[in-house]
Amino acid sequence: MTVFDRHESICKHPRLTVRKDQYSTLPDHVPPQHRDIDGLWSRRWFTDRARSVGPATVTVIEQILDSQAIEAQGYLSCQNILDGLGKNNRERLEAACQGLVNRSAHPTYSTLKRLMAAIDSDAKKPRPMVPAASTRKRVSTVVFRDIMPDVYVRDASHYARDEEGK
Repeated sequence: MTVFDRHESICKHPRLTVRKDQYSTLPDHVPPQHRDIDGLWSRRWFTDRARSVGPATVTVIEQILDSQAIEAQGYLSCQNILDGLGKNNRERLEAACQGLVNRSAHPTYSTLKRLMAAIDSDAKKPRPMVPAASTRKRVSTVVFRDIMPDVYVRDASHYARDEEGK
């Protein structure tokens, strides 16, 4: 992309086609009024908010901000992660961030969203089957109160045939 002032070419930015909405702004071309913005979003503001979620979230937020040529270009991603994904799901967000940190993967909003969805679907999986009661002869009836209340399983002695074969 070429920037013109009337008929004079001022600068050229290469067209970036790797992903949608990718920034191509050069740090030297950022207007002076947007360079040092105090009181608005900042690295400290995002890391302080991430600290309330957990240490892995702080690491991911810092990685996102460090990956940008202009730090402010990562602010919207950080805001979406902390407010969108982490608003009601702090534990899942921290778990997803820890997964990214463990894999040394490049952190993005989309990646975290997919990891959180996977964590959510894992939580909704049915419980594993509980094995049947032992067939060893015992006199008592086994009660599974912790696992399934009101379920009684008789042991093998209940089904044993008496001497007459009944």
